[in-house]
Amino acid sequence: MAPVERARQSDLRERNLAAVLALVADRTAGAGAASAPSRAGLAAATGMARGTVSALVDALLVGGLLEEVPPPPRTGAGRPAHGLRLSGRRVAALGVELGASHAVACVRDLTGAVRAREAVPSIDRTGPPAQVLAASAELAGRVLADARAQGLDVVGGAWALPGLVDTGAGTLRLAPNLGWRDVDVLTLLGEHPALHGLPLAVDNEAALAALAELWHPGEPADEAPGSRRGASFVLVTGEVGIGSGVVLGGRPLRGERGWSGELGHVTVDPAGPRCGCGASGCLEAYAGQEALLARAGLAGGGADDLRRAAEREDPAALAALDDAGAALGTALAAAVNLLDVDAVVLGGSCAPLAPWLAPPLQRELERRVLRARLLEVPVRVSATGADAAVMGAAALVLQGVLDAPAPLLSA
Repeated sequence: MAPVERARQSDLRERNLAAVLALVADRTAGAGAASAPSRAGLAAATGMARGTVSALVDALLVGGLLEEVPPPPRTGAGRPAHGLRLSGRRVAALGVELGASHAVACVRDLTGAVRAREAVPSIDRTGPPAQVLAASAELAGRVLADARAQGLDVVGGAWALPGLVDTGAGTLRLAPNLGWRDVDVLTLLGEHPALHGLPLAVDNEAALAALAELWHPGEPADEAPGSRRGASFVLVTGEVGIGSGVVLGGRPLRGERGWSGELGHVTVDPAGPRCGCGASGCLEAYAGQEALLARAGLAGGGADDLRRAAEREDPAALAALDDAGAALGTALAAAVNLLDVDAVVLGGSCAPLAPWLAPPLQRELERRVLRARLLEVPVRVSATGADAAVMGAAALVLQGVLDAPAPLLSA
Protein backbone atom coordinates (compact mmCIF):
# COMPACT_ATOMS: atom_id res chain seq x y z
CA MET A 1 0.00 0.00 0.00
CA ALA A 2 1.33 3.43 -0.95
CA PRO A 3 2.39 5.75 1.92
CA VAL A 4 -0.17 8.40 0.91
CA GLU A 5 -3.01 5.87 0.94
CA ARG A 6 -1.90 4.56 4.35
CA ALA A 7 -1.83 8.14 5.68
CA ARG A 8 -5.32 8.78 4.34
CA GLN A 9 -6.65 5.61 5.96
CA SER A 10 -5.00 6.59 9.23
CA ASP A 11 -6.55 10.06 9.09
CA LEU A 12 -9.97 8.54 8.37
CA ARG A 13 -9.68 6.16 11.31
CA GLU A 14 -8.68 9.02 13.63
CA ARG A 15 -11.69 11.08 12.51
CA ASN A 16 -14.00 8.10 12.94
CA LEU A 17 -12.67 7.38 16.42
CA ALA A 18 -13.31 10.98 17.42
CA ALA A 19 -16.81 10.88 15.89
CA VAL A 20 -17.78 7.74 17.81
CA LEU A 21 -16.35 9.02 21.09
CA ALA A 22 -18.04 12.41 20.72
CA LEU A 23 -21.38 10.78 19.92
CA VAL A 24 -21.20 8.63 23.05
CA ALA A 25 -20.30 11.72 25.10
CA ASP A 26 -23.26 13.63 23.65
CA ARG A 27 -25.79 10.85 24.14
CA THR A 28 -24.81 9.35 27.45
CA ALA A 29 -27.21 10.30 30.20
CA GLY A 30 -24.92 9.14 32.96
CA ALA A 31 -27.75 7.33 34.78
CA GLY A 32 -28.92 3.94 33.64
CA ALA A 33 -28.32 1.89 30.55
CA ALA A 34 -31.47 2.84 28.64
CA SER A 35 -29.96 6.07 27.30
CA ALA A 36 -26.45 4.71 26.61
CA PRO A 37 -26.03 4.14 22.84
CA SER A 38 -25.31 0.66 21.52
CA ARG A 39 -22.93 -0.24 18.72
CA ALA A 40 -25.88 -0.62 16.38
CA GLY A 41 -27.21 2.76 17.45
CA LEU A 42 -23.84 4.38 16.78
CA ALA A 43 -23.69 2.78 13.34
CA ALA A 44 -27.13 4.12 12.50
CA ALA A 45 -26.28 7.60 13.77
CA THR A 46 -22.93 7.87 11.98
CA GLY A 47 -23.78 6.01 8.77
CA MET A 48 -20.72 3.80 9.22
CA ALA A 49 -20.83 0.04 8.68
CA ARG A 50 -21.56 -1.97 11.82
CA GLY A 51 -18.26 -3.82 11.50
CA THR A 52 -16.36 -0.51 11.30
CA VAL A 53 -18.13 0.88 14.36
CA SER A 54 -17.55 -2.34 16.27
CA ALA A 55 -13.80 -2.19 15.57
CA LEU A 56 -13.65 1.46 16.63
CA VAL A 57 -15.59 0.75 19.82
CA ASP A 58 -13.30 -2.17 20.63
CA ALA A 59 -10.27 0.11 20.32
CA LEU A 60 -11.85 2.72 22.59
CA LEU A 61 -12.80 0.04 25.14
CA VAL A 62 -9.29 -1.43 25.20
CA GLY A 63 -7.85 2.08 25.46
CA GLY A 64 -9.96 2.80 28.53
CA LEU A 65 -11.91 5.68 27.00
CA LEU A 66 -15.23 3.84 26.87
CA GLU A 67 -16.90 1.22 29.02
CA GLU A 68 -19.90 -0.99 28.50
CA VAL A 69 -23.10 -0.58 30.44
CA PRO A 70 -25.17 -3.67 31.30
CA PRO A 71 -28.28 -3.85 29.12
CA PRO A 72 -31.65 -2.86 30.57
CA PRO A 73 -34.16 -5.58 31.47
CA ARG A 74 -35.71 -7.27 28.46
CA THR A 75 -39.11 -5.81 27.54
CA GLY A 76 -39.82 -7.68 24.32
CA ALA A 77 -38.42 -10.10 21.79
CA GLY A 78 -34.68 -10.21 21.22
CA ARG A 79 -31.70 -9.66 23.48
CA PRO A 80 -31.03 -6.03 24.53
CA ALA A 81 -27.62 -4.72 23.54
CA HIS A 82 -24.99 -3.40 25.92
CA GLY A 83 -24.77 0.37 26.01
CA LEU A 84 -21.63 2.48 25.92
CA ARG A 85 -20.51 5.46 28.00
CA LEU A 86 -17.36 7.41 28.74
CA SER A 87 -15.04 5.72 31.19
CA GLY A 88 -13.55 7.48 34.19
CA ARG A 89 -11.12 4.68 34.95
CA ARG A 90 -8.08 5.74 32.95
CA VAL A 91 -7.79 9.19 31.35
CA ALA A 92 -7.79 12.36 33.43
CA ALA A 93 -6.69 15.99 33.18
CA LEU A 94 -5.20 18.58 35.50
CA GLY A 95 -6.67 22.04 35.90
CA VAL A 96 -5.09 24.87 37.90
CA GLU A 97 -6.49 28.30 38.59
CA LEU A 98 -3.97 30.92 39.60
CA GLY A 99 -5.97 33.84 40.91
CA ALA A 100 -4.79 37.16 42.16
CA SER A 101 -4.89 35.95 45.76
CA HIS A 102 -5.45 32.19 45.70
CA ALA A 103 -4.70 29.01 43.78
CA VAL A 104 -6.69 25.82 43.31
CA ALA A 105 -5.91 22.62 41.43
CA CYS A 106 -8.07 19.67 40.49
CA VAL A 107 -7.97 16.50 38.42
CA ARG A 108 -11.08 15.46 36.47
CA ASP A 109 -11.57 12.13 34.74
CA LEU A 110 -13.07 11.76 31.28
CA THR A 111 -16.62 11.67 32.66
CA GLY A 112 -16.02 15.10 34.23
CA ALA A 113 -15.88 13.79 37.80
CA VAL A 114 -13.41 15.52 40.12
CA ARG A 115 -11.00 12.90 41.43
CA ALA A 116 -8.58 15.14 43.35
CA ARG A 117 -8.69 18.76 44.49
CA GLU A 118 -6.66 21.07 46.71
CA ALA A 119 -6.79 24.82 47.26
CA VAL A 120 -4.42 27.36 48.72
CA PRO A 121 -6.69 30.13 50.01
CA SER A 122 -3.99 32.79 50.09
CA ILE A 123 -0.87 33.31 48.00
CA ASP A 124 1.69 36.10 47.96
CA ARG A 125 1.13 37.66 44.55
CA THR A 126 3.82 40.27 45.22
CA GLY A 127 6.59 37.73 44.63
CA PRO A 128 8.34 37.29 41.27
CA PRO A 129 6.34 35.33 38.66
CA ALA A 130 8.73 32.36 38.77
CA GLN A 131 8.15 32.02 42.52
CA VAL A 132 4.36 32.28 42.29
CA LEU A 133 4.20 29.83 39.39
CA ALA A 134 6.48 27.40 41.25
CA ALA A 135 4.05 27.46 44.18
CA SER A 136 1.17 26.64 41.82
CA ALA A 137 3.24 23.83 40.28
CA GLU A 138 3.86 22.35 43.73
CA LEU A 139 0.12 22.46 44.38
CA ALA A 140 -0.45 20.74 41.04
CA GLY A 141 2.12 18.12 41.95
CA ARG A 142 0.16 17.15 45.05
CA VAL A 143 -3.12 16.60 43.20
CA LEU A 144 -1.27 14.77 40.42
CA ALA A 145 0.18 12.37 42.99
CA ASP A 146 -3.30 11.81 44.42
CA ALA A 147 -4.76 11.10 40.98
CA ARG A 148 -1.95 8.77 39.96
CA ALA A 149 -2.35 6.84 43.20
CA GLN A 150 -5.91 6.16 42.00
CA GLY A 151 -4.51 4.63 38.81
CA LEU A 152 -5.37 7.57 36.58
CA ASP A 153 -3.32 8.58 33.55
CA VAL A 154 -3.19 12.39 33.63
CA VAL A 155 -2.64 13.30 29.99
CA GLY A 156 -2.20 17.07 30.28
CA GLY A 157 -2.77 20.17 32.33
CA ALA A 158 -4.02 23.72 31.82
CA TRP A 159 -3.59 26.90 33.88
CA ALA A 160 -6.39 29.45 34.19
CA LEU A 161 -4.83 32.91 34.47
CA PRO A 162 -6.19 36.43 35.00
CA GLY A 163 -5.56 39.01 32.30
CA LEU A 164 -4.57 38.91 28.64
CA VAL A 165 -3.21 35.49 27.70
CA ASP A 166 -1.43 34.56 24.47
CA THR A 167 -2.51 30.93 24.33
CA GLY A 168 -0.32 30.08 21.34
CA ALA A 169 2.87 31.37 22.93
CA GLY A 170 1.95 30.30 26.45
CA THR A 171 2.51 33.85 27.68
CA LEU A 172 0.61 36.03 30.11
CA ARG A 173 0.85 39.31 28.26
CA LEU A 174 -0.72 41.59 30.86
CA ALA A 175 -2.28 41.01 34.29
CA PRO A 176 -2.61 44.31 36.19
CA ASN A 177 -3.85 42.65 39.37
CA LEU A 178 -0.78 40.43 39.49
CA GLY A 179 1.55 43.16 38.29
CA TRP A 180 2.79 40.83 35.52
CA ARG A 181 3.65 41.64 31.93
CA ASP A 182 4.98 39.31 29.20
CA VAL A 183 5.57 36.35 31.50
CA ASP A 184 6.52 33.10 29.71
CA VAL A 185 4.27 30.94 31.86
CA LEU A 186 4.66 27.65 30.00
CA THR A 187 8.45 27.78 30.06
CA LEU A 188 8.52 28.53 33.80
CA LEU A 189 6.02 25.78 34.58
CA GLY A 190 7.78 23.29 32.35
CA GLU A 191 10.96 23.69 34.39
CA HIS A 192 9.28 22.40 37.55
CA PRO A 193 10.02 18.71 38.35
CA ALA A 194 6.42 17.96 39.36
CA LEU A 195 5.26 18.76 35.81
CA HIS A 196 8.09 17.13 33.88
CA GLY A 197 6.83 15.63 30.61
CA LEU A 198 3.23 16.75 31.10
CA PRO A 199 1.74 18.66 28.12
CA LEU A 200 0.60 22.06 29.38
CA ALA A 201 -1.61 24.90 28.17
CA VAL A 202 -2.66 28.32 29.46
CA ASP A 203 -5.78 30.38 28.94
CA ASN A 204 -7.80 33.21 30.44
CA GLU A 205 -9.69 32.28 33.62
CA ALA A 206 -13.05 33.69 32.53
CA ALA A 207 -12.89 32.01 29.12
CA LEU A 208 -12.23 28.70 30.85
CA ALA A 209 -15.05 29.32 33.30
CA ALA A 210 -17.41 29.70 30.34
CA LEU A 211 -16.05 26.46 28.87
CA ALA A 212 -16.81 24.71 32.17
CA GLU A 213 -20.41 25.89 31.91
CA LEU A 214 -20.64 24.33 28.44
CA TRP A 215 -18.76 21.14 29.20
CA HIS A 216 -21.04 18.58 30.81
CA PRO A 217 -20.14 15.14 29.40
CA GLY A 218 -22.51 12.39 30.36
CA GLU A 219 -25.54 14.68 30.59
CA PRO A 220 -28.27 14.91 27.95
CA ALA A 221 -27.97 18.06 25.85
CA ASP A 222 -31.60 19.01 26.54
CA GLU A 223 -31.23 18.72 30.33
CA ALA A 224 -27.96 20.54 31.02
CA PRO A 225 -28.76 24.25 30.58
CA GLY A 226 -25.18 25.31 30.03
CA SER A 227 -24.35 22.58 27.55
CA ARG A 228 -27.03 23.23 24.91
CA ARG A 229 -25.50 23.63 21.49
CA GLY A 230 -27.48 26.84 21.04
CA ALA A 231 -26.65 28.24 24.47
CA SER A 232 -25.75 31.90 24.73
CA PHE A 233 -24.71 33.66 27.91
CA VAL A 234 -22.24 35.97 29.56
CA LEU A 235 -20.52 34.32 32.50
CA VAL A 236 -19.04 36.67 35.09
CA THR A 237 -16.22 35.53 37.30
CA GLY A 238 -14.02 37.49 39.58
CA GLU A 239 -11.69 37.76 42.48
CA VAL A 240 -9.56 40.87 42.74
CA GLY A 241 -10.49 41.48 39.11
CA ILE A 242 -13.69 40.89 37.15
CA GLY A 243 -13.69 38.91 33.93
CA SER A 244 -16.30 37.40 31.66
CA GLY A 245 -16.66 34.63 29.15
CA VAL A 246 -19.13 35.04 26.30
CA VAL A 247 -20.84 32.11 24.59
CA LEU A 248 -22.98 32.61 21.47
CA GLY A 249 -24.77 29.73 19.78
CA GLY A 250 -22.97 27.24 22.00
CA ARG A 251 -19.53 28.50 20.96
CA PRO A 252 -17.14 30.69 22.98
CA LEU A 253 -16.59 34.17 21.59
CA ARG A 254 -12.88 34.87 21.97
CA GLY A 255 -12.17 37.97 19.90
CA GLU A 256 -9.45 38.62 17.35
CA ARG A 257 -6.54 37.85 19.73
CA GLY A 258 -8.45 35.83 22.31
CA TRP A 259 -8.60 38.82 24.65
CA SER A 260 -12.34 39.43 24.80
CA GLY A 261 -14.25 39.36 28.06
CA GLU A 262 -12.45 42.07 30.05
CA LEU A 263 -15.72 43.13 31.65
CA GLY A 264 -13.93 44.53 34.70
CA HIS A 265 -12.59 47.38 32.59
CA VAL A 266 -15.94 48.46 31.18
CA THR A 267 -16.60 51.98 32.43
CA VAL A 268 -19.45 52.25 34.93
CA ASP A 269 -18.87 55.92 35.80
CA PRO A 270 -16.20 58.03 34.04
CA ALA A 271 -15.93 60.17 37.17
CA GLY A 272 -15.56 57.14 39.42
CA PRO A 273 -12.57 55.92 41.44
CA ARG A 274 -9.23 55.05 39.92
CA CYS A 275 -8.84 51.43 38.74
CA GLY A 276 -5.67 49.36 38.90
CA CYS A 277 -5.48 49.48 35.09
CA GLY A 278 -4.99 53.25 35.26
CA ALA A 279 -8.45 54.30 34.04
CA SER A 280 -11.25 55.71 36.18
CA GLY A 281 -14.68 54.31 36.98
CA CYS A 282 -14.09 50.72 35.81
CA LEU A 283 -16.41 47.99 37.05
CA GLU A 284 -13.54 46.47 39.06
CA ALA A 285 -13.36 49.63 41.16
CA TYR A 286 -16.91 48.87 42.31
CA ALA A 287 -17.32 45.08 42.16
CA GLY A 288 -13.75 43.76 42.45
CA GLN A 289 -13.04 41.86 45.66
CA GLU A 290 -10.70 44.43 47.18
CA ALA A 291 -13.12 47.27 46.43
CA LEU A 292 -15.99 45.27 47.91
CA LEU A 293 -14.09 44.42 51.07
CA ALA A 294 -13.00 48.02 51.57
CA ARG A 295 -16.57 49.31 51.19
CA ALA A 296 -17.80 46.65 53.62
CA GLY A 297 -15.22 47.66 56.22
CA LEU A 298 -13.38 44.36 55.79
CA ALA A 299 -10.17 45.52 54.10
CA GLY A 300 -7.53 42.81 54.27
CA GLY A 301 -10.15 40.06 54.55
CA GLY A 302 -11.38 37.62 51.95
CA ALA A 303 -14.51 36.56 50.09
CA ASP A 304 -15.54 34.21 52.91
CA ASP A 305 -15.43 37.13 55.37
CA LEU A 306 -17.71 39.12 53.11
CA ARG A 307 -20.14 36.23 52.70
CA ARG A 308 -20.30 35.63 56.46
CA ALA A 309 -20.89 39.33 57.09
CA ALA A 310 -23.74 39.32 54.58
CA GLU A 311 -25.24 36.21 56.18
CA ARG A 312 -25.39 37.96 59.53
CA GLU A 313 -26.94 40.98 57.75
CA ASP A 314 -24.10 43.38 58.47
CA PRO A 315 -25.33 46.73 57.06
CA ALA A 316 -21.99 47.75 55.54
CA ALA A 317 -21.56 44.39 53.80
CA LEU A 318 -25.11 44.44 52.46
CA ALA A 319 -24.69 47.98 51.15
CA ALA A 320 -21.38 47.12 49.47
CA LEU A 321 -22.89 44.06 47.78
CA ASP A 322 -25.95 46.00 46.64
CA ASP A 323 -23.74 48.68 45.07
CA ALA A 324 -21.57 46.01 43.44
CA GLY A 325 -24.61 44.20 42.04
CA ALA A 326 -25.93 47.43 40.58
CA ALA A 327 -22.55 48.17 38.98
CA LEU A 328 -22.46 44.65 37.53
CA GLY A 329 -25.95 45.21 36.15
CA THR A 330 -24.92 48.46 34.49
CA ALA A 331 -21.95 46.84 32.76
CA LEU A 332 -23.77 43.64 31.85
CA ALA A 333 -26.75 45.52 30.45
CA ALA A 334 -24.44 46.99 27.83
CA ALA A 335 -23.15 43.50 27.00
CA VAL A 336 -26.65 42.06 26.71
CA ASN A 337 -27.85 44.96 24.54
CA LEU A 338 -24.84 44.50 22.26
CA LEU A 339 -24.72 40.69 22.05
CA ASP A 340 -28.34 39.59 22.71
CA VAL A 341 -27.33 36.65 24.91
CA ASP A 342 -29.98 34.56 26.67
CA ALA A 343 -28.71 34.81 30.24
CA VAL A 344 -26.17 36.12 32.71
CA VAL A 345 -24.30 33.51 34.75
CA LEU A 346 -22.46 34.21 38.01
CA GLY A 347 -19.36 32.07 38.46
CA GLY A 348 -16.07 32.12 40.37
CA SER A 349 -16.12 34.18 43.55
CA CYS A 350 -19.36 35.82 42.34
CA ALA A 351 -21.22 32.52 42.75
CA PRO A 352 -21.17 32.31 46.58
CA LEU A 353 -22.26 35.97 46.71
CA ALA A 354 -25.13 35.48 44.26
CA PRO A 355 -27.92 35.79 46.87
CA TRP A 356 -26.87 39.42 47.41
CA LEU A 357 -25.47 40.35 43.98
CA ALA A 358 -28.26 38.93 41.82
CA PRO A 359 -31.23 41.07 42.95
CA PRO A 360 -29.64 44.49 42.23
CA LEU A 361 -28.04 43.06 39.08
CA GLN A 362 -31.44 41.85 37.88
CA ARG A 363 -33.02 45.23 38.61
CA GLU A 364 -30.46 47.02 36.45
CA LEU A 365 -30.92 44.52 33.61
CA GLU A 366 -34.69 45.08 33.71
CA ARG A 367 -34.16 48.84 33.66
CA ARG A 368 -31.41 49.08 31.04
CA VAL A 369 -31.81 46.17 28.59
CA LEU A 370 -34.17 47.06 25.77
CA ARG A 371 -35.14 43.42 25.19
CA ALA A 372 -36.19 43.05 28.84
CA ARG A 373 -39.45 44.79 27.98
CA LEU A 374 -40.33 41.76 25.86
CA LEU A 375 -38.17 38.93 27.22
CA GLU A 376 -36.56 38.50 30.64
CA VAL A 377 -32.78 38.23 30.98
CA PRO A 378 -32.37 35.56 33.68
CA VAL A 379 -29.50 35.63 36.15
CA ARG A 380 -28.33 32.24 37.37
CA VAL A 381 -25.42 30.70 39.24
CA SER A 382 -22.81 28.65 37.38
CA ALA A 383 -23.20 24.88 37.54
CA THR A 384 -19.57 24.75 38.69
CA GLY A 385 -19.87 27.54 41.25
CA ALA A 386 -16.67 29.04 42.60
CA ASP A 387 -14.58 26.35 40.84
CA ALA A 388 -15.69 27.40 37.35
CA ALA A 389 -12.22 28.40 36.08
CA VAL A 390 -10.29 25.41 37.43
CA MET A 391 -12.99 23.02 36.19
CA GLY A 392 -12.82 24.67 32.78
CA ALA A 393 -9.03 24.33 32.71
CA ALA A 394 -9.30 20.57 33.15
CA ALA A 395 -12.16 20.47 30.62
CA LEU A 396 -9.92 22.16 28.04
CA VAL A 397 -7.56 19.16 28.19
CA LEU A 398 -10.37 16.60 28.25
CA GLN A 399 -12.04 18.19 25.24
CA GLY A 400 -8.76 17.66 23.42
CA VAL A 401 -9.05 13.95 24.20
CA LEU A 402 -12.60 13.82 22.83
CA ASP A 403 -11.49 15.69 19.71
CA ALA A 404 -8.44 13.47 19.07
CA PRO A 405 -8.45 10.18 21.00
CA ALA A 406 -6.21 8.25 18.58
CA PRO A 407 -2.83 9.19 20.15
CA LEU A 408 -3.95 7.71 23.46
CA LEU A 409 -4.83 4.43 21.80
CA SER A 410 -1.47 3.96 20.10
CA ALA A 411 0.53 4.55 23.29
